[in-house]
Amino acid sequence: MTSNSPVGSQFLSLHLLETLVAVLPVRDENGSPKSIVYGGAERHMITSQARRRAERVHARDRANAGVGALAGRSTGTRTREWALITGRELEETHGWDREEAIRTARAVIEATGLKFGELSKKTVANLTKVLLFAPSDAGKRIAAHIQEEAEELRSWTEEYLAAQAAAAKKSKKGGRKPADTGTGEGDETVEDAAADSKLPPLSSGTRAAVLTALAPRDAIDIALYGRFLAEIADSPNVDGAVQSSHAFTVHEAEQVDDFYAAADDAKLNRKKNALDVLDAVDDAGAGMTGYQSLITGTFYRHAVLDRVRLRNNLRAAGMSIEEAEEASVAAEEEFVNAFVDAFPEAKRNSTASTGSLPALVLAFEGDRPYNYAAAFQTPIDERPPTKDENGGDGPAGPAAARRLLEHHAFVSDRRPDIVSGRVLTYDPQIAKLLTTLGDLGATPVTTAKELTA
Repeated sequence: MTSNSPVGSQFLSLHLLETLVAVLPVRDENGSPKSIVYGGAERHMITSQARRRAERVHARDRANAGVGALAGRSTGTRTREWALITGRELEETHGWDREEAIRTARAVIEATGLKFGELSKKTVANLTKVLLFAPSDAGKRIAAHIQEEAEELRSWTEEYLAAQAAAAKKSKKGGRKPADTGTGEGDETVEDAAADSKLPPLSSGTRAAVLTALAPRDAIDIALYGRFLAEIADSPNVDGAVQSSHAFTVHEAEQVDDFYAAADDAKLNRKKNALDVLDAVDDAGAGMTGYQSLITGTFYRHAVLDRVRLRNNLRAAGMSIEEAEEASVAAEEEFVNAFVDAFPEAKRNSTASTGSLPALVLAFEGDRPYNYAAAFQTPIDERPPTKDENGGDGPAGPAAARRLLEHHAFVSDRRPDIVSGRVLTYDPQIAKLLTTLGDLGATPVTTAKELTA
């Protein structure tokens, strides 16, 4: 696709600056903030995975609520609970017994090619081993097919489960340890692997129906963010149209270990109603104390939308050229909205982090993606500027906005494919800054919708 295409250049590049105070949107296995070293300085980091999920869920919830450009369109659900979802549909819509419904749904989905947890472990027995991103109505579709073929599948399920139980009994009697496959999935013994070939096969029609239900189809967020399913070779994978970077602070990391004390209401009430000092002597002190790490800073993040990939994904899902074009335009608008508005929800109640708005958003088209992380390789020095060389850059938000826009103007002068830049700010201080800069390489806009060409 070239710039002469009806949708403009192939890639939409988005760059965003946001200032966060005393938050912890993501953490490592020890509960500490994530960080990277860049430009010789430690920076706080918010992972792209956390951002992508926040954006995907934000767009999905709006679509399901009938709000935004994707209102009423199909979206996906990423879960290990497809057997439980299908079983619930069989029970509530088609009147099946709950246990039989889940047992049948699990057997049908497993025989299609997905691996489940061990039957002996109730907590995972009905969960697939991997998360599967599929259209949200997949469970309903699988349940409808099972209901249509109920007589045949009930009989098949009993035969399948009996053969599975016999294989498990044979494996236990053999006393073999799980085979080491080198993939970390060593739950299956050598005997199990051999016995699997003796399980009654699922009919081709039912397998095709399950694969169709689980296929990406017209789920917009799967076309945007992609999915990978290695367990079923003939189930289509999707190379997503969205590329996302990790966000990092434009200055050195700033972290505080916040000590907190939680009150015990019952203890305080007892103390309040004590008749004398001796009655309250054992009620001294907080109910619980601890520490939590919180971070503060101005973050730079970046994402790219490949418009060609998005349209190809939707065409591969069965849309016509016209349908794919219409859906892609809506998807681009909603993706940009989610990029601007969505935020990971960790500690949202205790830090109000989801209420933040970006200080600056820069959007432009090009024939290739452009990442401007290099603008912040030298950390911003937040000390006040002075007339001599010993001063700093001043507050990180305005300083980062100046750097980013100057970097963009410099690059766009040298890359003729960069066109149609737009810049949005929710910070009045930065809005004033925009009027003092020369060539921004972008046109100021007032809404996220205007960031798309």
